[in-house]
This record gives sequence, C-alpha cells and structure tokens, in this order.
Amino acid sequence: MSTASNPLYLVKLLDYLSQVFQARLAWYFGQDSPYQHLKDIPFPEEHSKDTPLLALCQENALSLEERIILLTALAPYIQSDFFDQIIQQKLPQAGDFPQLGGVRGKQFRGFLPTGETVMFILAGKDLEKRFDVQQFFDEDHVFAKKNILWLEDPPSGEPRMSGKLIMSPEYVDLLTLGKISKPKFGMYFPAQRIDTQLQWKDLILNERTTHQIKDLEHWINHGQTLLYEWGMQDRLKPGYRVLFYGPPGTGKTLAATLLGKYTGKDVYKIDLSMVISKFIGETEKNLANLFAKAENHDWILFFDEADALFGKRTNVRDAHDKYANQEVSYLLQRVETYKGLVILASNFRDNIDEAFVRRFQSIIHFPKPKKEERLKIWRNTFPSPIQFDASLNLDKTAEQYELTGANIVNVVQQVCLQALASGNLRISEEHLQESIRKEFAKEGKML
Repeated sequence: MSTASNPLYLVKLLDYLSQVFQARLAWYFGQDSPYQHLKDIPFPEEHSKDTPLLALCQENALSLEERIILLTALAPYIQSDFFDQIIQQKLPQAGDFPQLGGVRGKQFRGFLPTGETVMFILAGKDLEKRFDVQQFFDEDHVFAKKNILWLEDPPSGEPRMSGKLIMSPEYVDLLTLGKISKPKFGMYFPAQRIDTQLQWKDLILNERTTHQIKDLEHWINHGQTLLYEWGMQDRLKPGYRVLFYGPPGTGKTLAATLLGKYTGKDVYKIDLSMVISKFIGETEKNLANLFAKAENHDWILFFDEADALFGKRTNVRDAHDKYANQEVSYLLQRVETYKGLVILASNFRDNIDEAFVRRFQSIIHFPKPKKEERLKIWRNTFPSPIQFDASLNLDKTAEQYELTGANIVNVVQQVCLQALASGNLRISEEHLQESIRKEFAKEGKML
C-alpha cells in the first residue's frame, strides 16, 4: 500500500476532527456554528485510494460515528497537544468541565480521550445517543473483534466509559506509517518470531510424520475455504490445534518454522518463563495479552516445552493447586477459540493434560531418526568444502550411533571448526569419533 500522500491526508483528518470537536462544543454551549449536524461536516475523501486509514474504513464499512471514534483514538499519536489546543481555546477553565472526560498519562502530559470524550463528541447532551455510543465498545463490534481499539478498564466502581480510549499499537503503526511493525519481545509480548534459511528437504523425518506435517500445510492453505466457502463453520471449530511430541532435537521447532516459511505465516515461539507467574491471575493476564495481539494476524503460535503450562491438572489440595488448575482451564478455553494454528511441543505425550489432548486435531510423533534417516542427515549437513578420508564410512556411522538431527548438526559443527582451525579439510574416522564422543558426554552418555 502506498503511503506517499498519507502525512498530508492525516493533517486533513485532524482538521476534520477539530471541526467536529469545535462544532460539538459550540452546540453544547448554544454558540453559533456553521454546521447543524455532524453529517454536515464533510469527511475528507481525497487520497482515499492510497491511504491506510481510508482503506481500513472502507474494508470494514465504518460509519461516520465509527470513523470519528477512530480519529479520536489516533489523534494523540499524530499531534500530542491536539485536544489541549482546542480545549484551551474554547474552554479556558476546562478542568471544571468533566463532560469532556479525558485523562493525563504518566509520561504523556497531553489530553488522552476516554469513552466519555467519545460520548461528548458524538452525542453531546442527548442521553439516548450517549447510550447508543456505548455499543461501539461491545465485544462483538469490529473494533474489538479485530483488536483495533478499546476502552481500558477503569478502577473498580467507576463508570465503564471513564476508561481511557486505547488504539492497538499495530494499528497506530498501520495508520501513521503505512505498515504494521513486528511486536517486540518483552514482558508485554513474551514471544519471539522464529524463521529459518532451511528448506523442506532439510527436514529429515519418517514417512508418517512427513505426511502429517503436510496435512498441517494443507489446513493452513485451504482451511478458510473449507470453513467459509464450503460452509463448514457451523460444524468445525475455528483454528487448528496440534501436539508435536518426541525427544529433543528431532525437528519439532524446525517443522513449525518451515510451516510458517512455506505458507507465508509468521511463527512466534512463546517464552513460557515470562508467561507463567506466581502471582494469582497474572498468568491469565499474560496469556490474554499474547492472544489479543496474535488474534487478527493469523500467526502460528508455537509453545515449546509446553508441559510447563499445559501439564496435567492436579487434585486440589490447597489454594495454589486451585489457581494452577484455573490457569490450565483458561488456557484450554483460549487455545480453543484461537483462529490460527497452535502448536504444542513436548518431549512426552503423556505430560499433556488429557483435556487438551481431546481437542487436538492432530497429534504428531517425532521419534529419533532411524539409520536411513540419520544417513541422510549426515550427508545433508556436511558443507561442500569438507572432504572425507578413506577411513570414514558415513553409512557405518549412521548405523552405529543413534543420534538425533540436532546431535548430528552439533557434531558436524565441531568437526568443521577443527578442520578450519587446522587447515586440513579432509576429516577422518578418528576426528568424527572424537566429536561424537564429546556430544555423548555432553548429555551424560558414554560411547
């Protein structure tokens, strides 16, 4: 989408919102205004072909009132003193006019609109219209469904519409910069985007596992057609849930990453250490933030070592058990309503709560590679400059040592570094044996 004319158009939109705000103030105080109704103020349609905001409005068939709400939420991100300028001009003692709503931030010192601000702009004193405005913040409205904007929860006991009007950072980026920035890993988004330079041919699996992975690729590519064009949405739940289980190093993470690469989906690996909290309710809150960000982007969510969060519920012996079970129950509900692909990875199938297992569309086993598969991995992993001594027999090595794909990659790395350091690119059976011995020792095993 072109954004060449977007800055100019944003200026025009702020000018339009300024006219709307000033007209409402004039009507409220019985002052003269060139307009009688909000619809009389012409919404700027210039540059509509190549501006993200107009595209968003047209895509979601937003009404005039919804467009005004969108601009009200966006205005502080474009011009920090936008509301303050109008308020100071029209109402020198605005602190005595609570009908405007609004709050001040902790660091941002400008006027931040609230639900009350929206009610004032759209409805003024009209009580019926003020109640109608509240529907724009219902859970089934497009603003909530697409996580575009919402009202922050006010302190307990205070009116709902006193909550701060918040626009999703992704949509702030889209409407101001013309593109959505990737979320940054941190406390508020405990997930990292993972990708790979490898290809499908580099993922060496047994035939059954390979077919099951391909079935996932088919769902990603054709699931929406099945649900909505073929009318199966009443019979099938949205999204797809799958369990990858098997020993470490057998290709679970690589399979998830390749699925994203070849279907054009971002894959986010969840850091469970930042999700799970010892404080009551914090784990659910962290998960809610994560799923809210992911909901409308169609990301693949990959929970590695999922046992920590998706493990079996326990018998309730104390308050800790009670709240731990509540976390699992909340996660079960949230995973089940996610519309994209959720992958849980575990070393052991039996570690996952049976309630999750029943809801998986697919359970895929990643066993340790057999001799034929290990041989393919050995051959695929060595870089082309490396030469093999006559003493080295990879076929024999693959048969003799039961290594995973990750183990083999580690061994090859060790051997190649030694070759580069020595200047001798021909490796012998002795060199390979020594590196294999070190790899076994690292895991507490002996040859």
